[in-house]
Amino acid sequence: MRSEARGEIIAKSGGDIWMRAPAPETTSLRQVVIAAKGCTACPLYKHATQTVFGEGPKSARMMLVGEQPGDQEDVAGKPFVGPAGKLLDRALAEAGINRDEVYVTNAVKHFKWEPRGKRRIHQKPSSRDIAACRPWLEAELRIVQPDVLVCLGSTAGQTVFGPQFRVTKERGRVMRSEFADKTVATVHPSSLLRAPDEESRRREYAKFVDDLRIALRATR
Repeated sequence: MRSEARGEIIAKSGGDIWMRAPAPETTSLRQVVIAAKGCTACPLYKHATQTVFGEGPKSARMMLVGEQPGDQEDVAGKPFVGPAGKLLDRALAEAGINRDEVYVTNAVKHFKWEPRGKRRIHQKPSSRDIAACRPWLEAELRIVQPDVLVCLGSTAGQTVFGPQFRVTKERGRVMRSEFADKTVATVHPSSLLRAPDEESRRREYAKFVDDLRIALRATR
């Protein structure tokens, strides 16, 4: 995986120039985190509080990739600390996975949102947002080199496998990707919070835990 040292223009829209982020070539996660704090490769940084980079041990055998930080993650500067993160923690524990031993990150490192009264409402990142941020994810994958990569939700799945990928068709399977020999896709934990009723939430949560167990077995 090669990251552009000085950035690469990927698209122009109006007066905006969209570029790939200048992720440094290094084996140090700390250096990449420091570099990412100053990233202005796409307009998302203008309205986000801070860059929310991945978190976890460099030696992690499993990496989980979500979509983007939410409101609470944007404020805290840490991935998966809001309601979806708490649900993920619970599911990881139930699947027999220690969160402290996995690396958790997002395909996009800035919170994309729109105002609704006093609230900041999540907006799905565009393909250009994802492309501009991709070198940071590639740097994380290159440095951590996980045995198993877990894609949480459609954005992560399409970032890894391409725009035609559908989590609903491929979830729970151990597949090969360009980033890891063993890659498993499942839903994003936030989707469980949107389930229409308690019965649906229990059913979908059980499926989610089963997918995580599949990922755990793949590390062995």
